[in-house]
Amino acid sequence: MATPLKQLIVFELEGFYIPPGFGPLLFFLALFTYMLVLLGNGVIVSMIVIDKNLHRPMFVMVCHLLVCDLLGSTAVLPGLMMHFLMGQKRIAYIPAIAQAFSVHTYGLAVQAILGAMAYDRYIAVCEPLRYHAIMTSARLHSCCALAWLLALLPIAVLFSFHMNVPLCGRVILHVYCSNRGILGLACIPTPASDIYGLAMTWTVSTGIFLIIAFSYIRILQVSLKHSRIDTSIRSKAFQTCASHLVVYVLYQIASVIIIVSYRFPSVSENLKKFFSILFIIVPPAINPIIYGLVSKELRSSIIKHFTI
Repeated sequence: MATPLKQLIVFELEGFYIPPGFGPLLFFLALFTYMLVLLGNGVIVSMIVIDKNLHRPMFVMVCHLLVCDLLGSTAVLPGLMMHFLMGQKRIAYIPAIAQAFSVHTYGLAVQAILGAMAYDRYIAVCEPLRYHAIMTSARLHSCCALAWLLALLPIAVLFSFHMNVPLCGRVILHVYCSNRGILGLACIPTPASDIYGLAMTWTVSTGIFLIIAFSYIRILQVSLKHSRIDTSIRSKAFQTCASHLVVYVLYQIASVIIIVSYRFPSVSENLKKFFSILFIIVPPAINPIIYGLVSKELRSSIIKHFTI
């Protein structure tokens, strides 16, 4: 029987296999990506906070989404840069739990916020005359708080299974810490955590998918119906909803790539690990570009503040 580790526990991430001499190049690529994420998301969040004309439900929710993107990227990319530059693979127990908690929270919060955004667009298109009466400031902040709660609470319960679980290993076979990566080192089976994790992920993801699907199907129906009278209604509805759908699809594609890559043993470990960080890199890097290009008000606000 394996001997349980004693405190203080320090894990070692397996990380990427880095060919000799490629570390600095990979470091600068990771640094460039992180700077792009910080700059893009930071600028748009700042504009939404500063410009009172952008204190509207759609932009407030975009702000929450971009803050969520910053959480996911900051949880992984700085550690990855240290791994590339200095070969640093060690991480203490508390930072490991914090990193895993942040990554899992990011994964659920993105979906929950996109679900709230779909609900907002549904009200705006399907109930335009009652929109301001329905989407009040209190309702808006309640939706945003509920989205974060829907992510934080289930993940907090998931990580409560770590309490009093003895660990017998130190090497996490990944480039960042995750719930399964840490509990995979347990001295005893953890079926309760496995069952809860699968049930929670399936329930939340399916529920949010149904909300998004219902909202956009209804938006499509209403747009097509009213476009017979006024064609501008359809184009306006598609313009306001397209960006949210693109972001949701990007996130789902990145998640599917991870799942599919692990079904093919012939795929190299480095490639699998690269695919596994796509959902933390691609959406946060692209989201500011998508919203900056699609939203005329946001684009005008950025131009106004940077040309003074």
